[in-house]
Amino acid sequence: MCSFPSLDWLKLSSNNLSGELSLSLQNCTSLSTLDIGDNRFSGNIPEWIGGSHLSLSELRMRANMFSGKIPERLCRLSHLHILDLAQNNLSGSIPPCLGNLSGLTSLTSYGSLPSSLHLYYTPMMDLVMKGRQMQYTSTLELVNIIDLSSNNLWGRIPEDLTNLSTLGTLNLSRNQLTGNIPQKIGGLQRLETLDLSSNHLSGPIPTSMSSITSLNHLNLSYNNLSGPIPSTNQFQTFIDPSIYEGNSELCGPPLSAECHSPNDGDGDVEDKDEDETEDKLDKLWFYLSIGLGFIVGFWTVFGSLVIKKSWRHAYFRFLDKVKDWLFVVIAINMARARRMMEMNRS
Repeated sequence: MCSFPSLDWLKLSSNNLSGELSLSLQNCTSLSTLDIGDNRFSGNIPEWIGGSHLSLSELRMRANMFSGKIPERLCRLSHLHILDLAQNNLSGSIPPCLGNLSGLTSLTSYGSLPSSLHLYYTPMMDLVMKGRQMQYTSTLELVNIIDLSSNNLWGRIPEDLTNLSTLGTLNLSRNQLTGNIPQKIGGLQRLETLDLSSNHLSGPIPTSMSSITSLNHLNLSYNNLSGPIPSTNQFQTFIDPSIYEGNSELCGPPLSAECHSPNDGDGDVEDKDEDETEDKLDKLWFYLSIGLGFIVGFWTVFGSLVIKKSWRHAYFRFLDKVKDWLFVVIAINMARARRMMEMNRS
């Protein structure tokens, strides 16, 4: 197959082919496009794809049965601007070095076929864009996409992917990704489609996403995201609640859940703490004043009696007079009461 030295485009998609990729394909060193999607190929993605095919600019391997990790050798494909590995059984983490793909950091156009061959063959490739499958022909060389959806990839989204300034579509949906959405995702200034749905991502939606003014298709559903939904720039156009559904901790339009200031609850707690503190201080001063009053009153009266002998005698004489007076009053009243009772009987 690769005996033809200038083989530039190899399309074997939708043929129900199975087994591992033939080693003979590594001799096709002039390939710029390899499309083997929608077959039943299995095994690991061959390391030689990133070794002997350095001119490869379009790689479509979706809807097969490939397993294992995404080989880091793919990062050596400096012309690569279409990477479609969706709907396989790939596992492991996303190689951070994919953020070094220079084909997705410049606006250089990598022609799929020499202009002379366009007279005999029109390049054509099926890609999933904005949630639906689309067929690209003459504009294929302008498409910039990474689609790793529907695999078993885990770990965090590499921060390095935010270096791909000309990336138009990033689809990482239906994997097992965790951690936060990279804070610097706003660096993807030409991003039109972002699908991170059906993962285990957490944390807030980065405010930097509001600066991606080209973004027109977004899906963040079924994650563990939290906090307010940004409300500026493109986010004003994302009014479909299904974009955010399945994130119980998200709030703000277009969702019905209202956002509360993070200080609201703290303010209530602080006010309650202040009230409790004031109550404790009031009680403390109350008991202190009682104690001080008792001590001052006690020593003012009895202290003077202890110190001044003449006062002490006068005080006790006064108590005796009060006692005698009370005795007389009580005796008189009791006698009157007794006479009243006798008169009532007679």
